Amino acid sequence: MKHSYLLIFVLSLLVACNGTAKKPAQEAAVQPVNLILDTDIGPDYDDVGAMALMHALADSGEVKILATLSSNHDELVVPCIEVLNTYFNRPDIPVGAPKSEGGVNMTAGHKIKWTEVLPAKYPHKTQKTSDAPDAVQVYRKILSTQPDNSVVICTIGFFTNLKDLLLSGGDEYSPLSGKELVAKKVKQVVAMAGVFPQGREFNVYCDTPASKVVAEQWPTEIVFSGFEIGDVILTGKKLVASNIAGSPVKDAYAQCFAEGDPNGRNSWDLTAVLVAVKGYEPYYNVERGTFKVVDDEGRNTWIPGENGRDLRLIEKVPAAQMAALLDDYIMHQPTSK
Repeated sequence: MKHSYLLIFVLSLLVACNGTAKKPAQEAAVQPVNLILDTDIGPDYDDVGAMALMHALADSGEVKILATLSSNHDELVVPCIEVLNTYFNRPDIPVGAPKSEGGVNMTAGHKIKWTEVLPAKYPHKTQKTSDAPDAVQVYRKILSTQPDNSVVICTIGFFTNLKDLLLSGGDEYSPLSGKELVAKKVKQVVAMAGVFPQGREFNVYCDTPASKVVAEQWPTEIVFSGFEIGDVILTGKKLVASNIAGSPVKDAYAQCFAEGDPNGRNSWDLTAVLVAVKGYEPYYNVERGTFKVVDDEGRNTWIPGENGRDLRLIEKVPAAQMAALLDDYIMHQPTSK
């Protein structure tokens, strides 16, 4: 009998210990990613899908959106960002825009510009991008208040703001230089940028000087979702064919589909947001190495190496499966609050 009591006691102790051991892992698993999104929304409309995906993941508790910043000077970018934030019941997410000289001012290339249609149809607070706060100040203010090594930056546009942040000095938010502040507060950057193993990609060459500064000076790991990753993943047909009404996401896709893209739109930016929030596993393999901008035309190359700062995504899950996953996310509707 004593042996039976002893066995029961030991088993109970093991169960209790196992339960205690699992709790921290379970609690850590549900901690949302602290995310800043930096987007050029306008030249292409996959940014719209990327923002819809981000808000879907926020509604599931997987991400806390700290800010949504424009890397594009075009006056309709911040209004479009706010349209989407407001549609998903987050109208108070901080916004910002580049204030430095140079950079990019670029709008939609479609005959009917969806970047004009969305702000005219849906509510937003900021009337034009130049009215928004300085993106660098927004970065510095937010980073200074976050725990060390806790913020993920997802850039799905130009590197303009990240360059300006790196080169910034101490201010009322932090005495640290931009590079020091990034090194202290940023966990990782996930960037839709570059072609691998080498090539010339839009987000890099449109602001080549900024791309060079970030490639050479950024102090934390950068995960690159290259052009070739999202290029083969076509999304949006399911959304456009749906009976969803009153959605700026559907409106943007439907309007652009009417001018082309009958098989769906390439999902360059969506892959970067997905990985920024959920990580690259189980969706992609990665290779470590170093990303370099090799000339003034914005061409890049990739140097594999175990000691490299960077990672690049390599296809693992077939494109059709990734498209089905991303399509479900961009069809997500706002949750009631």
